[in-house]
Amino acid sequence: MTSGQKLRIAVLGPGGVGGLLAALLAREGHAVTCLARPETAQHLDRDGLRLTSGRFGEVPAAVRGAERLSEPVDVLLVTTKATQLEAALDRVPADVLGDAVLVPLLNGVEHLAQLRARYPTARVVAGTIRVFADRPTPGVIRHDGELCAVQLAPGAEPLAEALTAAGVDVAVRPDEAGLLWDKLCFLAPMALLTTAAGTPLGPVRDERGDDLTAVIGEVAAVARADGAASDAAATRDFAWSLPDGMRSSMQRDAEAGNPTELEAIGGAVLRAADRHGIDVPVTRRIVEELRSRLREAEPNRR
Repeated sequence: MTSGQKLRIAVLGPGGVGGLLAALLAREGHAVTCLARPETAQHLDRDGLRLTSGRFGEVPAAVRGAERLSEPVDVLLVTTKATQLEAALDRVPADVLGDAVLVPLLNGVEHLAQLRARYPTARVVAGTIRVFADRPTPGVIRHDGELCAVQLAPGAEPLAEALTAAGVDVAVRPDEAGLLWDKLCFLAPMALLTTAAGTPLGPVRDERGDDLTAVIGEVAAVARADGAASDAAATRDFAWSLPDGMRSSMQRDAEAGNPTELEAIGGAVLRAADRHGIDVPVTRRIVEELRSRLREAEPNRR
């Protein structure tokens, strides 16, 4: 890949995050293929994507839909939920992907090792995204608010350039651990508390602010032990700056009876805390409560 070239990009999981980025990149003239289940792939191949965003406006975008990667690409964006990752990867044969740049924009910190083992010749580059976007129906993407910020480790500079040109806030930073933990330090407290309380962020701050502050501090301590320079005070300030109505995707999944990313988010914090001998009593209590609650709800989803 060279600076300024039009890229061949595959997006594995064209939901809220993947669909938003696919639409923006396709609008800029990049060749975008969305890898999805048969009915979704057919819909996207026929009708494309339609993004509605206060920041980016109304963005119709023509993309290719496919069930499986069948030809080389420059970049693979992995934007599935952690709960769907293993099954989704069957759509991407390692020999077809080859030495492409693979950028996962997943929640958590444990997926990089899995991807590097599965795609040994690909260049797996850590990435995160902060955005509030969802997919009400296949091909329709709704972006709430102004936040749309991507951070990438070195090795995906042409993608960073393409995303910047598409209007996304992009930063390339050298510290992989810090990049991943910075997002988790905010996401884990918000996701755990909104899901536990069953309310948006505003009532959580009003009614369980002490728990939210405690979890922010505990996750920051684990992050520092894992090599990240995390600032609990800055994370708290950010959490208190967001709109009262903000809801986490974990909360929405739990309320809809869908599988949640509890293990990729809260479980990952506990496992890292155990590795480093860090005491995280409030985080552990909330994760265990949610594990129990979700186990009890499991029979009702069958």
